[in-house]
Amino acid sequence: MSSPVKLGIVGLGRWAKVLTRAVSGKSNKLQIIAGYSRSQEKRDDFQKELGVPPVPDMHAMLSNPDIRGVILTVPNEQHLPLAEQVARAGKHVYTEKPIAQTLEDGLKIEALEKQYGITVTVGHSARLMAGVRRMRQAIDAGELGRVAMIEANFSNERALELTPKTWRWYKDRAPGGPLSQLAIHQFDVLHLLGGPVMEVSSMASKLSPVGAQVDDQSMTTIRFADGKLGYVGSSWTSPGIFSVRVFGSKGLMHYEIDFGTWDTPHLLHNASVLYIQRGKDGWAKREELNIPESDMFRAELEMFADSCVSGKPGELTAHNGNVAVAMVYAALRSIDNQGRAVKIADVMNETRKKIGN
Repeated sequence: MSSPVKLGIVGLGRWAKVLTRAVSGKSNKLQIIAGYSRSQEKRDDFQKELGVPPVPDMHAMLSNPDIRGVILTVPNEQHLPLAEQVARAGKHVYTEKPIAQTLEDGLKIEALEKQYGITVTVGHSARLMAGVRRMRQAIDAGELGRVAMIEANFSNERALELTPKTWRWYKDRAPGGPLSQLAIHQFDVLHLLGGPVMEVSSMASKLSPVGAQVDDQSMTTIRFADGKLGYVGSSWTSPGIFSVRVFGSKGLMHYEIDFGTWDTPHLLHNASVLYIQRGKDGWAKREELNIPESDMFRAELEMFADSCVSGKPGELTAHNGNVAVAMVYAALRSIDNQGRAVKIADVMNETRKKIGN
């Protein structure tokens, strides 16, 4: 790539700052040259803090021929209308996870690729963590033998901080609470590590004292297409944790990060653990593995830049993003039906029929 791909960014809140910091002065693949928010105050603050020039409206950003793609860090319900604007202008789309608030919107975003000849990249960054990539390598190399089960947890204390002024308070905006906000990350990780998912079953409860509409605890079991099993747990009322464990006939691997470094992923390797326990060895004989320095946020934006140049989707595809959302909706349906297993294909097919896709 001879010169950095020039990008715009829309929605200049906390997460836009996290992503911009991940690449500013650190990537030779891309450069964020324009920022837009409906709030003049946010535009000014973003420029002052990160040096990104603001634009007064979307038209100014989308009419700039130098901008190849646009990063969307806006509330979930805004993903589809803004993605449509960006795609209509011939620009490539990056949207934070989830791809959209609903599976209907997510499938419509995926359809923009063929409709306008652009690519869609979805920010499921957790699959890019160095420990998760090492697990995938071990599975592919046969180090773990036949994998039979994968379990994961992603929890934090967010439900204890909710108020009616925050969008995550409301069931229609954050369905399932941690299910759609945290577990969805692990759904994508398990999809990466375990392959196609056949069905899920789930249960949830509400234990936070603040009185929000959303559930704040969730447990989801997963059956993969090849018969292996999985589990994803998520509590919204506990200290933060992100962990993944893979069980195989020749060994197991465990990866866990210090959640306090989530916003600064280049520091994850300093306070994380990755080990492999082989054969019949006990825990005391586990082998701790080196975790190289990496940055999942810079990596995902560089993948987006590559797609802007090649015109081809990378690993963080709209399809993968929609599988994760379909798993959420299958889990929600299961909760409503006392834990009955729900097939992912059924959720996908019903939704496609609904939107005529």
